[in-house]
Formats: sequence, structure tokens, C-alpha cells
Amino acid sequence: MALQVDIVTIFPAFLESTLRYGVVARALSAGIASVNCVDLRNFTHDRHRTVDDRPFGGGEGMVLKPEPLTEAIESLGIAPKANRDTQKESVVLLSAQGQPFTQTIAQELKSLDRLVLICGRYEGVDERVNALHCDREISIGDYVLSGGELGAAVIVDAVVRLLPGVLGNPDSAHYESFGHAHDSEQAEDAPPLAMSPSAGLLDYPHYTRPAEFRGMPIPDVLSGGDHTAIRKWRRQQALRKTAANRPDLLETATLSAEDRRFLATLREN
Repeated sequence: MALQVDIVTIFPAFLESTLRYGVVARALSAGIASVNCVDLRNFTHDRHRTVDDRPFGGGEGMVLKPEPLTEAIESLGIAPKANRDTQKESVVLLSAQGQPFTQTIAQELKSLDRLVLICGRYEGVDERVNALHCDREISIGDYVLSGGELGAAVIVDAVVRLLPGVLGNPDSAHYESFGHAHDSEQAEDAPPLAMSPSAGLLDYPHYTRPAEFRGMPIPDVLSGGDHTAIRKWRRQQALRKTAANRPDLLETATLSAEDRRFLATLREN
């Protein structure tokens, strides 16, 4: 069954433009996924098509009203929150107050039949919408955007690319940054995989032709034909990159005794 994504937004045209390119466009064309952008203003009942109002208690900014959001969500025919099978369908509120979006969450969402994304705007969304309809809040980073549309586009891309048949090589989604496998799991005499030996780490550096560019040659190990040496180099470079840019990932990554020894040498240097 294809994944169906519904995005509730006041800017449907903006989101629709992001669906015309790359792997998402191919997935939609192949029927692997479908995306429906729902215009929140179609669920207003005044001549100004008002979707927001001042916050109770005072303060700056405006808040998205509960009435149009509730009507928009209920129009989609998704089960009420109390009766919802969250293994099959889920309503997500895009919010700066949400849990950080990760590859693990993307893996969870790609297993759904139906995903509804609610794009917040202004100072946010009336909290009763969250309580009545949403299964979780998600943030794509520790910063504030003008609205949830960019976050929705990020989530759609991250989730759809994980669906079977979307990527040209089905292993690509496993052997990459934040993936769950690495090519040391392959037979020693097999050529190393092109994808990252990640197992929860960041990707290692990649090189292509020419072998030398502006006085910078590729690492000798990559052209030596020694499969074991290449695997070792890639693993160490993934560890080095992760230690430099995302040391927090090392706390949960699957590390061997050899990995730990290599990391110790990095700290010594």
C-alpha cells in the first residue's frame, strides 16, 4: 500500500512546488506515495478567511485558531485520536516545541499507511488542536522558522526516500549517515560497498575522478585494491568525522574494541 501524506497549510502552492523534483517526484509518479496539500483557509467561514487570532493572556504574535484546523483534519477521514491505530496512521504537529526529527523517526513514519502533517504558523497553534488530534509534535531543529512548511517538506523527503522502490539501490538507505549497517558485515573478499559503513555514525569522505584535483590526490588506500584496508579506512574516517562533528552519536553507536582504540588515538592527538 502506498504511503498517503496530507499536509495542512496556509501555503499549499509553496509545498506543491517542492514535490516536483528528485526522489519525491519519482515516488509520486510511480504511485509509491501520494501527497495532498490541504489549504487551511478553505475551512474558514468569514469573508477574510481568517485562520488566526490574538492569544489569550496577552503577548506578541497571533495563534492559529482551533476551528479551521479541526475541520481540516476531520475532513481527511482519519480516525479520531482516541480510536486511532498509530501503527497505521498518525497526525503530526510541526512545532519548535516538538521532539527532534531523526532518522529513527523517519523509519517509524515510513511504515505508516497515512501521515497527516499540520504546519504551524505565527506564534503557534491553539494547544487544543494538539490535545484533540495530534499524536506527536516534531521539530526539525533547535531554531525557529516562520512556519511548519519547510519542516513538512523535510519530513516528506526523509520519509519517502526510505520507501521500497524509491531509491535506485535499496541498500542506500541502510549504508549512509545515521544508518544501521556497515560494510564490515560483508564477506571479507567482497568488494567494499560504496555506501557508508555507518552503523549510527556519520558518513565517511567520498572521492571520484579525477584522482588528483588542484594538487590534492585521493587517499592512496582507495586505489590500492585492498578490500580489507579500504573497509578499515572507511570505518576510521566515519569515526573521525563523527567525533569531530557529532560526538553525541558515539554514545549510542555500535562500536567495536578496535573502534574504541582508534577513537582513543584521536583524543590523544
